[in-house]
Amino acid sequence: MNEIKLFCPATIANISCGFDVLGVALDAVGDEMVIRKTKKKGIRITKLEGQDLPVETHLNVAGVAGMALLEHVDYEGGFEIEIYKRIKAGSGIGSSAASSAGAVWGINELLGKPFSKADLVKFAMEGERLASGVAHADNVAPSLFGGFTLVRSYDPLDIVSIPSPSELYATVIHPQIEVKTSDSRKILKTNITLADGIKQWGNVGGLIAGLFYEDYDLIGRSLVDHIVEPIRSILIPGYGAIKSGSLEAGALGCGISGSGPSIFAFSKGKATAEKVAHTMKEVYQKIGVDYDVHVSKINTLGIKILD
Repeated sequence: MNEIKLFCPATIANISCGFDVLGVALDAVGDEMVIRKTKKKGIRITKLEGQDLPVETHLNVAGVAGMALLEHVDYEGGFEIEIYKRIKAGSGIGSSAASSAGAVWGINELLGKPFSKADLVKFAMEGERLASGVAHADNVAPSLFGGFTLVRSYDPLDIVSIPSPSELYATVIHPQIEVKTSDSRKILKTNITLADGIKQWGNVGGLIAGLFYEDYDLIGRSLVDHIVEPIRSILIPGYGAIKSGSLEAGALGCGISGSGPSIFAFSKGKATAEKVAHTMKEVYQKIGVDYDVHVSKINTLGIKILD
């Protein structure tokens, strides 16, 4: 196989209580990539459509992640990458992660799968380092593994796959403003109180238990963020109204997707998720903010090959 075409899913990271350690892959939105072998060493971005992003290898997250992989394999040739961005940069649903993860996943396939998914997470994290200044894994891990993932440890890297309840749906609304991950990190506190830490740890444990047991009420009770949301929510117009409206419409819980500005809600069943989407739309229509909205099942496969 000399060429491969991929779907690279969008992702929700943090998932309220799990800052930098929890993430989930979505099925309804993602980038597409074409990767092919070439005789010339290195990586070239030959096409990039959908977003105004750099194509220079060292400035593009896909190029940086792919080069990180190539440093660990004996291969005489190189790769060309075409990127068709369907996830807007700065949207908070893993735009940079989709490109980073897609590049290393596709290259690994074309090389005969010399690396494990855990290895691929490490390489993809270098793309995230370029994008945000921090090599975090909470977006690239679910993109590569599919479903929910927990980054139990960064040193050494330890990724745990978490099962997804069969009726769980995500609704994500993206107000058409950009919040850069690097900027949203600068406003966070570097210290928390023990009391807030205890509440947050309890919610992380509760959320994971709820996912394992398919206990939707427990999932909802655990989707509470005492640490990051109170600070980052001020950057997102209409956040309070979106959250309260989503809960009134039947959502299990609602929070900031990644670093924002996208807002996510989890629901039991597609009908409720679509009702939540309608409520979200009404909020932004009233205040005059343009938006995109997605209703999605959980993507349990992660990156997949397209025909």
